[in-house]
Amino acid sequence: MKKIQFKSPLGILLFIILPLAIILAITGIRLDLTKEKRYTLSENTIKVLESVKKPVTVDVYLEGDFPASFKQLQGETKFMLENFRKINPKVDFKFIDPIKTKMSQDTLMAMGMQPSVLPDVKDGKVSQIVLFPYAVVKQGNKGVSIPLVVQQTGIDADEQLRKSIENLEYNLISNIKNIAVDKRKKIGVLVNQDELRPDEFQGFMNLALENYDAGPIIPKNQTELSLEDVPLLKQMSALVIAKPRKAFTDNEKVILDQYIMNGGKTLWMIDAVNAEMDTLMRSQKVMPFPIDVNMTDFFFNYGIRINPALVKDVKKFALLKLVTGEVSGNPQFTSLPWPYYPLGIAENNNPVTKNINPVKFEFPTSIDTLGGRKNIKTKVLFESSERTLLKQVPNYVELKEVASVDSLGQMEKPSTPKIYAVALEGKFNSAYASRIERKSYPGFKGQSPENKMIVIADGDVGRNKVVKGEPLPLGVDLMTNEQFGNEQFLRNALDYLLDDSNLIDLRNRNIEERLLDRHRINEEKSTWQMFNLLLPLIIIGILGGLFFWLRKKKFG
Repeated sequence: MKKIQFKSPLGILLFIILPLAIILAITGIRLDLTKEKRYTLSENTIKVLESVKKPVTVDVYLEGDFPASFKQLQGETKFMLENFRKINPKVDFKFIDPIKTKMSQDTLMAMGMQPSVLPDVKDGKVSQIVLFPYAVVKQGNKGVSIPLVVQQTGIDADEQLRKSIENLEYNLISNIKNIAVDKRKKIGVLVNQDELRPDEFQGFMNLALENYDAGPIIPKNQTELSLEDVPLLKQMSALVIAKPRKAFTDNEKVILDQYIMNGGKTLWMIDAVNAEMDTLMRSQKVMPFPIDVNMTDFFFNYGIRINPALVKDVKKFALLKLVTGEVSGNPQFTSLPWPYYPLGIAENNNPVTKNINPVKFEFPTSIDTLGGRKNIKTKVLFESSERTLLKQVPNYVELKEVASVDSLGQMEKPSTPKIYAVALEGKFNSAYASRIERKSYPGFKGQSPENKMIVIADGDVGRNKVVKGEPLPLGVDLMTNEQFGNEQFLRNALDYLLDDSNLIDLRNRNIEERLLDRHRINEEKSTWQMFNLLLPLIIIGILGGLFFWLRKKKFG
């Protein structure tokens, strides 16, 4: 009998590939051969899993009879959680069929889950399948519901599924990390500069309290931040300044400067122009004017400048619902373009802005990046389109402008795209390092450790609407029935500022779509069906004929 050569194709199959496959099957080791390392956990994820000391359970409500797309999400989720459990057996999971276990929709909705309703066609009859594609992460008496499907409008089902799978690792591990920590980080909200009212900021506080401890920072002297407030500020991992309308004093700026130099993160939502929609709706026109909060030199130190000129975007804008007529005493509403409400649409792969709904800005101004700041990296989060107009103030804004959104008004000019929000990171230098004010702060520091800051040129980006005294969820517009991405944007912003594990970078994961050519499939469908039907028959016929010929030759 002829020996099988080791280097022959059959030898490689028998002596290398087959034993390797058996070893991998027995040991459970998996090889990730995908280009984007789709099935490989990041180092940061592994570190978080290894740090979990108490048992964590993940209940996944993706079990039962549902479409193939959700079966794929189910498989990806199961594979991810199996990898988690291999790293740390304290992280366990189970899949639950809410219908089989007879869980009511009211119970699931009380747990923070919203149903997904899908059409189901069988035997010519159309019915509905109600799903709850959520996971619940639990540890002890703590628990949180997390959606497994990306909540993003304007995309088709295939893209939504792909983005959900891209976001799966971050979605799961970030919530496991948040629920497993013994001590939550603290966020301070400055209350002294005539900022947003508590009911207008309730939506932001709700999202902050999901993963952090958050509360107001009120100066002890009831006038301005002082050295008395420093001990409380040092307890805060981040400080939020939302729409200040009272100027900061020089002493307060020194306190804030040193808060940053000592490693404190900051989230700024700044209005450089006063323009309120309520006033405009009542009087049909309003005259915005610049607001000087005495922070120009403060931000200049970090290489940015907030300009006191309104930005109008005549390409990417939200709609304004107005009464445009009346029928039998009933007002008729029409949704009209309103360029003073531009939309922030992510056009890069920044993890803070990726895979979220458009963010709604209200009467924003713009940010100039000045550059030349050593050790500081500036990243643009949102900017306007190429069809941008700048409106200098003071100047009238009139409601009738909805009729001619792209026309140039008085003191308006076309402009290049303008920046609404930036993220700064690096080692910040103090603005007071060479000034006499440094002597007023004990233990003055001239440079910060590695730090982060986000600046947004709109004080209303974090303001929720209030209807009949009840705050609405952040980003919800009842008039146009739209859900904007403000809540997810600010949630991501806080995670970016406070995430020491750099898990936020997982939101940049891309899964390449390798799709078949549907047009070619439809054109060549019959050809390939016939090919697949006849080819096996032809091969069997050839082999049968060859066998018959060899037999006849040998024994004939």
